[in-house]
Amino acid sequence: MDLNSDLGEGFGTWRLGDDAAMLDIVSSANIACGFHAGDPRTLLETCERAVARGVVIGAQVGYRDLAGFGRRFIDYEPEELVADLIYQIGALDGLARAAGDRVLYVKPHGALYNTIVHHEQQAAAVVDAVRRYDPDLPVLGLPGSAFLLLAEDAGLRTVREAFADRGYNPDGTLVSRRSPGALLDDPAQVAERMVRLVTDRTLVAADGSTIKIEADSICVHGDSPGAVGMARAVHDGLVAAGVRINAFAGSGL
Repeated sequence: MDLNSDLGEGFGTWRLGDDAAMLDIVSSANIACGFHAGDPRTLLETCERAVARGVVIGAQVGYRDLAGFGRRFIDYEPEELVADLIYQIGALDGLARAAGDRVLYVKPHGALYNTIVHHEQQAAAVVDAVRRYDPDLPVLGLPGSAFLLLAEDAGLRTVREAFADRGYNPDGTLVSRRSPGALLDDPAQVAERMVRLVTDRTLVAADGSTIKIEADSICVHGDSPGAVGMARAVHDGLVAAGVRINAFAGSGL
């Protein structure tokens, strides 16, 4: 099982999360691309740390929304969204190459991630951007989403993702951050949930029902309260259950 986290989300002198500590735990790093978070120096340094620790680099593309941290919907024209996403992948790929590796997968961020679960026009734009930049790049997304279905139809490799520290609705979508139960903060509970997810492919949804979740990668958000402790608990819980932690994407250059 792959473990991933959103990293490189500081900006200038403002720091968010403990990227160095997270890179000692996860196997894949979703690194911001400067549109929802991250400045060039922060992103380069994050890429360098990832390479030093053997962590695979992914481009976390998002809406052009620094003020809202990419968590506000933007009604893009498809052509504009495609261009913005290609720009972001290329920028991070350049920094990753300067650090000694390259971008090996793409994961949408925040509002874009949630929008393309159902919004087929924007989902198609993300697929088109990845395909035009590099059709060999895998894409990470929510199981059953319009995004992953369209990506598979386009010949892209799709990777199904689960969220360790987020609540789930009965339909398998994430509980809105504006609603109770959206964020989970008990490391032991979260680790137990993820062991169940990997071994039984089920989770308990916010309404108490049991739902089926198929996942190839687990995300622990780097900006969650106690993120490092949460990630360590998930990692150690999985290892104790006999699960091997490894990246879904291979080494780059």
